[in-house]
Amino acid sequence: MIVVPYGSWPSPISPGDLARASLGLDRGLVDGDRVYWTQAHPEQRGRVSLWTMGPDGSREELAPDHSVRNRINEYGGGAWAVSGGVVVYSADPSGELWAHEGGRRRLLAPGGVHRYGALSIDPGRRLVLAVREDHASEGPCVQRIVALDLDGDNAGGGRTLVAGADFYASPALRADGLLAWVQWRLPDMPWDATELCVAPLDDPGLPVRVAGGPGVSALHPAWDTTGGLVHLSDASGHWNFHRWDGVSSVSLHSDPHDFCGPMWNPGPAPYSLLPDGRIACVRLVDGIGRAGTLDPATGYLEEVSTGAVSCELTGPGARVVALLGFADRPRELRLLDLSDGSDVLLARAEEVSLPPEAVSVARAITWDSPDGPVHAWYYPPTHPGVSAPEGELPPVQVWSHGGPTAFSSPDFRLATQFWTSRGIGILDVNYSGSSGYGRAYRERLDGAWGVSDVRDCVDAARALVAEGLADPRRLSIRGGSAGGFTTLAALTTTDVFSAGVSLYGIGDLESLATDTHKFESRYLDRLVAPYPEGRDTWIERSPIHHLDRLACPMLILQGADDTVVPPAQAHAMADAVRAKGLPVRLRVFEGEGHGFRQASTITAVAEEVLAFLGRVHGFTPVGAAAPAAGPDGRPGGA
Repeated sequence: MIVVPYGSWPSPISPGDLARASLGLDRGLVDGDRVYWTQAHPEQRGRVSLWTMGPDGSREELAPDHSVRNRINEYGGGAWAVSGGVVVYSADPSGELWAHEGGRRRLLAPGGVHRYGALSIDPGRRLVLAVREDHASEGPCVQRIVALDLDGDNAGGGRTLVAGADFYASPALRADGLLAWVQWRLPDMPWDATELCVAPLDDPGLPVRVAGGPGVSALHPAWDTTGGLVHLSDASGHWNFHRWDGVSSVSLHSDPHDFCGPMWNPGPAPYSLLPDGRIACVRLVDGIGRAGTLDPATGYLEEVSTGAVSCELTGPGARVVALLGFADRPRELRLLDLSDGSDVLLARAEEVSLPPEAVSVARAITWDSPDGPVHAWYYPPTHPGVSAPEGELPPVQVWSHGGPTAFSSPDFRLATQFWTSRGIGILDVNYSGSSGYGRAYRERLDGAWGVSDVRDCVDAARALVAEGLADPRRLSIRGGSAGGFTTLAALTTTDVFSAGVSLYGIGDLESLATDTHKFESRYLDRLVAPYPEGRDTWIERSPIHHLDRLACPMLILQGADDTVVPPAQAHAMADAVRAKGLPVRLRVFEGEGHGFRQASTITAVAEEVLAFLGRVHGFTPVGAAAPAAGPDGRPGGA
């Protein structure tokens, strides 16, 4: 055992490994005896490939010259679908739709002002159902549900079925032609309030709302074999299963846990209807995703052992695709056969492996706040051959996830181990407003964004210090997007952190009222205050207006093509910090949007943050030059 200061431990994971070894995995689908899934490749500038595997185990990439992705709601979702041997997908960045059925052909002519998502296929009627997003004018985009002809040229962009709401998702067609879909209107987000509607395909002009409504989020409809419409609703306070039987929506069980997360992306339903009537599903319990099968007749839920701490399931049928996250090894995409318990590995997220003793496993931390319990995951510095000098406490990064209506799970990520293997702890906070703990936990952030989330991140850091697990002088905070806002707000309203890293974060809330995309254009009405009536609150919560309270270095990382949080935010924040005379570094990455996907960017971000923290916290990363001295002779320049 060698003795090395925290932050200077020799790590087996290089910045380049974070890109070279990683695949972005998403949920897959089963169609007959074949399974389909996608993989995102940082080394190919973030290209998303579409794969299929046959019953003999042979694998084929279906669109090797395309990136299977869309930009609906800017985040994308439901970019491909398969049914009856027909595959339809959206090619990025053109937005063209392609069909793969024996051969491959365009469903739409090149170009145009439309984006297509939430795809589903009715092979019998030779139809593709889609949410079409129109960008023909300078104003906000317009969404519709449309039908496309699998055998036509679809020159007009498809036949409009449903229009009038602000947003749509999950079009699903019953065998007799009854169409179901989810819709919602601003200022609501899909986790606030939606309507689940049905109408005949041939006359969809007079829809009937069968679930949802004010204060209720009804999501992910799927028709069962009896003609009933299964869906998830949080009418009870948690997303539980319900079924519309043609007359009313009836709860199938009562459980104080969520069976889905917030619908940021209008993809496939996160469950599978099994042939025997049961529902394969995932329940979130204390932050852990537990797979199981629900019997709607009795409400009995039987757990399915996967060894995972996070899980996402998609079907349909007895064979389901499971995206599994483990505490001690990389995520895996597996094909599970619930009829006989067999499974097949489809893909693994990261090929870099660590021995068990080198893995930092998340430890759950919970503490009380004025609003109730708050939850976080702590990853301690871990290295089997290295220890720190006696009496030294480690630097710790507090991570604030995006959303803010999102959730951090405790599964293994190489990006976490990159830090813990160097002797830097990670504290990943599911602050008030996070999903995964029910509607009341999400609603804690209503009117309190920039207050409750900041308090929770500060209290998390203080709790770790109180346990003797963190150096109070070497606490940093880091977040992306909404987590970047929490980071900036924490740095301008508290003195707990000695450094901050913002990735495409929000510094000026008011600019989002006029300079962001439609999907989130009214998000802050609930999280902060209605605009413009509550403009004073928006200004008061914006970090850029409180730089007089900032007293530590900052690193700001931004994508040049970001349409969610435009680059002007990063430039304005950096200019304001620089004008105050504080150390700040801004780096803008060309070809990147909201979220970094390219291998070169992923590598550069790790290098930038490591060098920045080394300078601020006074450690020398292995292979790096000694940190430069600040004006007072101590490390601190940035």
